[in-house]
Amino acid sequence: MKTHASFLLAILLCHTLGASVASAQLTEGEPEDFAGLTDPVRVVHILDEPRHRTVYQQQNIRLLDIQINPGDTTLPHTHDNPILYTFISNGEGLLGGRLSSATRYVEESYTHRVTNEGPGLFRIVALASFAEPASTGIDDLPSGLPSEAELENDWFRAWRITLQPGERSSEIEHVNPAFVVQVSSEGRVHVERKDGVTAELLTPGDWSAPGQGYVLYNPASEPVDLVVKEARVP
Repeated sequence: MKTHASFLLAILLCHTLGASVASAQLTEGEPEDFAGLTDPVRVVHILDEPRHRTVYQQQNIRLLDIQINPGDTTLPHTHDNPILYTFISNGEGLLGGRLSSATRYVEESYTHRVTNEGPGLFRIVALASFAEPASTGIDDLPSGLPSEAELENDWFRAWRITLQPGERSSEIEHVNPAFVVQVSSEGRVHVERKDGVTAELLTPGDWSAPGQGYVLYNPASEPVDLVVKEARVP
């Protein structure tokens, strides 16, 4: 019985010490800073981080569905490319599709890891570009959307749209690869392509890559909020 009690005490101490060590781990730094840590980690590129799942790929762009469960921590991962974030939730609740873009990683890469303390899901729909920046003065605006975007730089543009019940947008057509993301908790939207194919978005984080001219239609009885974003390709 004494041996068994000693064994249980040892297990308890290991768990306690392990939790303390894990909480003291680096959250950001240079890749070499993560070497030799007591918890088993490896430094990876953003595209190789398991929670940064590539859900769409076209030449030099990637759409990433980033999902971190409550209590989970990503591997240390390195950003070295421009990225456009559409924040769906942060673990504590919905964020309404808040937009943010980081382009500084082109000049200086950045390595970090992210923990979701919960209690809910941490989720971002991110657009990553590995292309050169758009040429100055290039006329690549889409038709059917406002000329002034909520966010714009040499790699990305993004618009925020609210469709009222029964509302149908003008026909939208992009020069660049584009994506429609539902960001509101209520409502649903139909992405109706010119070829007759329709995609239905139902929940926050649902997305569609039309790939051609399309119309947005809200068939529900409540408004729906959307983000339309594109990767500017030279």
